[in-house]
Amino acid sequence: MAANSSNPEMPGHPIVFYDGACVLCSGFVAKAINADTRGVFRFAPLQGDTAGAMLPPLPGDRRHWSVVYLDADGLRTSSDAALEIARRLGGWWRPLAWCRIVPRGLRDFVYRFIARHRYRALGERHSCTPLTPGQQARILP
Repeated sequence: MAANSSNPEMPGHPIVFYDGACVLCSGFVAKAINADTRGVFRFAPLQGDTAGAMLPPLPGDRRHWSVVYLDADGLRTSSDAALEIARRLGGWWRPLAWCRIVPRGLRDFVYRFIARHRYRALGERHSCTPLTPGQQARILP
């Protein structure tokens, strides 16, 4: 699925889709929301209605799910998505974006390894992270 600025479905802000049941993923979103003081990003769980309407079908096994970044240039997944988020957040996150110099195959291998083991290592989240009303408004259904 490619998105562009002429697509009526394309939102005005980049969207970060994440696994809402994953402790690691939800923790990343909580940190990103706090770091995104300019309010650039919107966030949506992969299990939600927004993801269902805007993304291709997800693999059945959640261990194969990836963070998905959607902006006017289209979709990015896995390490490309994570590094673009870090770049756009700026500040101390920006040096993480320098990992782009590492070949994508190696970056994605490490990303997939962590993704496959995230539930075993950190478990699942069964409740939401407390957010301020302003932060909560940036979480899409």
